Amino acid sequence: MAVDGGNREPQDPKARRSPQVPRSSDRQAVSRRAFTRTGVTGVAAMVVSGWRIGDVAAAAAARQGSAGDDPAGAAASEGRGDGGSAPIDRHALVARHTVVRTASNPDTPLQVGNGRLAFGADITGLQTFVPFATMSDWGWHEDPLPPDERLSDYAGQTWDTHGRPVRYAMPDPDHPAISQWLIANPNRVNLGRVGLVLLRADGTEATEADLGDRHQELDLWTGILHSRFTLDGVPVTVTTSCDPDRDAVAVRIDSALVADGRLAVFLDFPYATGEQKFSAPYVGVWDRPEAHTTRLHTRGPGHADLTHTLDGATYHVGLAWQGAETWERDPDGTRPHRYVLGGRAASAPDAPSPGSSAVSHHIELTCLFTPGAGMPGAGDEGDGVPADGEQAPPASAVAASSARAWPAFWQSGGAVDLSGSTDPRWRELERRIVVSQYLMAVNEAGATPPQESGLVNNGWYGKFHMEMYWWHAAHQALWRRWPLLDRSTGVYGTFLESSRRRAARQGYRGARWPKMTDPSGRMAPGEINALLIWQQPHPVFLAELDYRAHPTPETLHRWRDVVFATADFMASYAYRESGTGSGAESDRYVLGPPMHLVSENSKPKVTVNGAFELSYWRFGLRVAQEWRRRLGLPADPDWAAVRAGLAELPVQDGVYVAYEGVEDMWTAYLFDHPALVGLYGWLPGDGVDTATVRATAHRIWDVWAWDSAWGWDFPMLAMNAARIGEQDRAVDFLLHDNFAFDDAGYPIGGSRVPTPYFPGSGGLLYAVAMMAAGWDDGTEGGGEDDTDHATAASRAPGFPSDGTWLVRWEGLGRAI
Repeated sequence: MAVDGGNREPQDPKARRSPQVPRSSDRQAVSRRAFTRTGVTGVAAMVVSGWRIGDVAAAAAARQGSAGDDPAGAAASEGRGDGGSAPIDRHALVARHTVVRTASNPDTPLQVGNGRLAFGADITGLQTFVPFATMSDWGWHEDPLPPDERLSDYAGQTWDTHGRPVRYAMPDPDHPAISQWLIANPNRVNLGRVGLVLLRADGTEATEADLGDRHQELDLWTGILHSRFTLDGVPVTVTTSCDPDRDAVAVRIDSALVADGRLAVFLDFPYATGEQKFSAPYVGVWDRPEAHTTRLHTRGPGHADLTHTLDGATYHVGLAWQGAETWERDPDGTRPHRYVLGGRAASAPDAPSPGSSAVSHHIELTCLFTPGAGMPGAGDEGDGVPADGEQAPPASAVAASSARAWPAFWQSGGAVDLSGSTDPRWRELERRIVVSQYLMAVNEAGATPPQESGLVNNGWYGKFHMEMYWWHAAHQALWRRWPLLDRSTGVYGTFLESSRRRAARQGYRGARWPKMTDPSGRMAPGEINALLIWQQPHPVFLAELDYRAHPTPETLHRWRDVVFATADFMASYAYRESGTGSGAESDRYVLGPPMHLVSENSKPKVTVNGAFELSYWRFGLRVAQEWRRRLGLPADPDWAAVRAGLAELPVQDGVYVAYEGVEDMWTAYLFDHPALVGLYGWLPGDGVDTATVRATAHRIWDVWAWDSAWGWDFPMLAMNAARIGEQDRAVDFLLHDNFAFDDAGYPIGGSRVPTPYFPGSGGLLYAVAMMAAGWDDGTEGGGEDDTDHATAASRAPGFPSDGTWLVRWEGLGRAI
């Protein structure tokens, strides 16, 4: 990729996705100032561009370039947490958290990937003994419709909403089969399993227990997985990588077993269905070979294509190899979708003359996955073979590209170094921070919001949840990795018209964003899906983060329609309730019923004025008005009237409660997400009394059922603790026993959700950036003390100031 320090046009038309319109070239100007704060310039300072990890440089430069012009959002990123001038040694920071295994973990793989495609491996570096998945953001499939059912039969349910009938996307009691089909479809596809055929000396297939000297390292700095072991004393080394620019996985295998005919490579394909809500830790159905088809097309020596068709969906796997002769369908006939790369080819690249006895001791293989008919992002390939120009690259080229792109990723954006701390927990917190950045870039940087488990396995049929998008994605803004975030924010532009239609059908203005959905924007039926509202202000929050980093007219116009449509719905959704007193001042605007809270544990037909939702509504309408001012437009009178007239946040006995009129709050509702702490921490506290929110936080700390909390609950608790000046508590929450990460850095899901549960990783990264670089209300990391605020600004205002935590940071943005 060319890096010229100036403007560029993206090489992929999807390289710059936006909520409204593509970015114009004036946003691509490179600001050197944006890189001098990280201690590196030029190519080393530039990373991912608008589509995958490896479109290196210019887009990252442009997206970081205007940050220095923003008086509100960029000041923190100019500072250093240690007050010194030496940049963080980022290679040393990353290298001390290399992931090492000596056996497969049956629950989580080690992964290579590019944000759009990820490959999960067992101890062999492939999927030999454990059927982990190869997942993408574009690989989707639809089950056949139920017999004698049509989509047009579905009608949802009608509920009374302030005296008028409103139809919601809930399961239709008259058509349960089509309702369930809509919930489960489309579902995400495991694109294939790549593994080793390993034979013992007696010719029988080996198991993992037969392997000796097992050692595996995931080199986070290069994104390459190195695996080695022995079989019957014969060494085997496997190197696995993913192309940063293309959806290609490559492997090189070195062993004398290749020449002996005791090591080969297989590729196998499962079917996909929406029968299981959670497909974890493994994805796909392997016992229905008759339900799908696989075809092999040879392209000459060392190249072939496989076409896999599942009902109406097709994708292709371009194959390039060296060191073996040919692919053969599984010889015993019981696995018709399994192909084996076998035969003992002459050593490459210098092949001996015919008749020579020299044979290869290595195999190189690249699998290039591309969408076909029925897949999002497919072109006009139909169900045939990709064009001749789309051959898979050599495995050596894939590994080299990975080794270039990932160091550039690590040298860009923010960094946090805790190694000078005396608190013995520093290494574990730093490990979580570093490995989470890798995993989020591998799993959660595609063209659409990620599902809860990224590209590891399937939860909720592989669909994504728009209320969780903030937790998956917002950290990229504070870590200054805008090119990664830019890939998926375009979902709001894609969904804008369908969301407007959804709002209009229900009698509202503006755009009502879906909850559980897929790339089409169609909402999955469900009571919670239909009645949850806290996803609605998210695009305003994300737009504001964007403007703070890039305060340009282009940013304003790019988000304008999304921000305004969001605010229109929010104002329209609020219901004007007449009071019992005299005069207009007795009226107020209320949220719900029906509605579901963040915690999803109340009765929606009586739930009104959720505390978190009221504060978030105030925030969204306030910021939307500010966008009108920036655009030179007058304030919207409806937005202003609703915000001024919104009900007060509900209080009982001096503390906030989940919703107005709730009974037995502190005995019956002490489970699931403690959203009340989000009022002041994650959110900046619109409509909040700080004394009351502090009392509420202490009540929650004392009585909450922590065994029911998981994932992003703990970063949310940490942000609240930091903002109210309880820095020790903030760190404790990030290291809470119920907020666990496994040996590979995956956030544990627990009994409620499968592992990994990536909103926990995204929340961790956002909270750490906030605790290091500070937040808006007078607290900025690296600045002078602000004695007017409870958390007086320090080098890292969210961390304890007693000397136990030495937090060096650079390149971070301040939180709202």
